[in-house]
Amino acid sequence: MVTSHRRFTGVFKRSNDSVRLIITTIMGMVFGYFIGISFPSVSLTKMSLPSSILSSLDVAFNDGHQRLSGRSFPENLGSVPLTPKIYVPTNPRGAESLPPGIVVPESDFYLRRLWGDPSEDLRNKPKYLVTFTVGLDQKNNIDACVKKFSEDFQILLFHYDGRTSEWDQFEWSKRAVHISIRKQTKWWYAKRFLHPDVVAAYDYVFIWDEDLGVEHFNADKYIQLVKKHGLEISQPGLEPNNGLTWQMTKRRGDREVHKSTEEKPGWCSDPRLPPCAAFVEIMAPVFSREAWRCVWHMIQNDLVHGWGLDFALRRCVEPAHEKIGVVDSQWIVHQVIPSLGSQGSSENGKAPWEGVRVRCRNEWTMFQDRLASADKAYYALNGKTRL
Repeated sequence: MVTSHRRFTGVFKRSNDSVRLIITTIMGMVFGYFIGISFPSVSLTKMSLPSSILSSLDVAFNDGHQRLSGRSFPENLGSVPLTPKIYVPTNPRGAESLPPGIVVPESDFYLRRLWGDPSEDLRNKPKYLVTFTVGLDQKNNIDACVKKFSEDFQILLFHYDGRTSEWDQFEWSKRAVHISIRKQTKWWYAKRFLHPDVVAAYDYVFIWDEDLGVEHFNADKYIQLVKKHGLEISQPGLEPNNGLTWQMTKRRGDREVHKSTEEKPGWCSDPRLPPCAAFVEIMAPVFSREAWRCVWHMIQNDLVHGWGLDFALRRCVEPAHEKIGVVDSQWIVHQVIPSLGSQGSSENGKAPWEGVRVRCRNEWTMFQDRLASADKAYYALNGKTRL
């Protein structure tokens, strides 16, 4: 009898526990339901939660909208297509599926912060881009060059020797852009890093060697003269006693700018054509934004020395004999330091620079042949006769 009473008591107790569990569950569901329907009017950011929890969630529900990290999403987000059906053929190639309002086709080299409002990142926006292809041995010369450029000029250094940290000794270097890839030329860098859409923010692009003396050069005055005389492609005049190659680039002391010259007999088939006009050398060219867009496309991907480009630059501006010129009153000295030649390789018992020079000459011929073939193919395709 005692055993039966204990068994009944145990069964009754388990039944009561089950009932309480069921009732508790139901009450919890009801309570949760009412909490849930009232949630849109509750802001988690106003609740007294530990900051560590808030930073993890970073979620608030206000005014009938879900908010995630400050960005609003409508309640009916699930009712719209997750991938809108958009096709805009006038968008840049590859971006046709994007709404035009979100497309950003151009860029720049402006340095930005990792914090704060993006609209407040830049104290000033440089209007011009200056690039030098450099090795550390020429750091003092480059330091002197950079100091000739005001804050309106963005400095970009291409390092062919892989040494960049040593440049931090110069205060300006911390604001410059550094790109380091070993044993390449400035035209190799230009083709890969100076796409017209990347440098579209700059009115003029300087693509200079590292061995230029700038004692008689002022960048701001140079830009003024380029604009005054309508030059789309230009260079400073060269001191005639140092490394002069062409008469066209020789500095004249009696004028601000010149656009033509006289060369040796037979060198110019037309006084408006290179090297008597429409011509600058490749050591220190300066391009307008529009001219550079054309020149960049003309640079061959595998021809890295740029020999022959100077004779073809006239194709990118019209009329070339008026829009290509040399700025005489802001002149430079070509120091003729064959630093890049030492980056070559010694083959067949020849010095490294000899192999580099041979390739330079070969590239000139290859470029001329490619240009002539492209001209011929164009005229044949279009049924035209070349003038």
